[in-house]
Amino acid sequence: MPRTEVSKSKGIPTWSESDRPRERLLQSGPQSLTDAEILAILIRIGVRGSSAVELARKILKKFGSLRGVAEAPLAALLDIKGLKGAKAAQLSAAIELSRRVSLPVARSGISLKNTRAAINYLRIRLHGLSEEHFRALLLNRRGVLLEDSLLAVGSVDQAKPAIRSILAKVLQANASAIIVGHNHPSGVAEASGSPRIYGSRVGLYYSLRHHVTD
Repeated sequence: MPRTEVSKSKGIPTWSESDRPRERLLQSGPQSLTDAEILAILIRIGVRGSSAVELARKILKKFGSLRGVAEAPLAALLDIKGLKGAKAAQLSAAIELSRRVSLPVARSGISLKNTRAAINYLRIRLHGLSEEHFRALLLNRRGVLLEDSLLAVGSVDQAKPAIRSILAKVLQANASAIIVGHNHPSGVAEASGSPRIYGSRVGLYYSLRHHVTD
């Protein structure tokens, strides 16, 4: 069970070793830390008058939970006083790392031979994103994933990459097939102009008119 958080306004280096999140993690493991202490280790330092743990508590209060922090756009993190530049980058990188860990270990060996396999892959890949991400899955003749590429990032309901950029990715990867799809952060799974998942053989581009939603 995580211990009760220590409330101190002085910098963490002035705390006793048993109260410092990083030292306790090394001694007892990450499961011994509270959510705020885990965030504090990623943030590293606080701001004038507040320790990293206190800053982490403010972040959790603003977003409601760790999941809320993970699903917040980078712009929202940058709006928090004391969470600029390197701190926001470190936190964002940790969030993306946790998302990628949930993907299959050997991405190059992933087979996406049908729509269901593509939906399952993209559901994990796009989970928790607060902005609309449009990705291209480039495949070889056997339907094995060659490359997973981010084509565009948009608002909560619109990301529209140019067809030219999609075809350029296909040619660069020497792919035989492509599946493209995006998430719906708004929660409204309705088309906004064009089908959400396409399939194509190089030299022949056709719409499968399937919808991939998060």
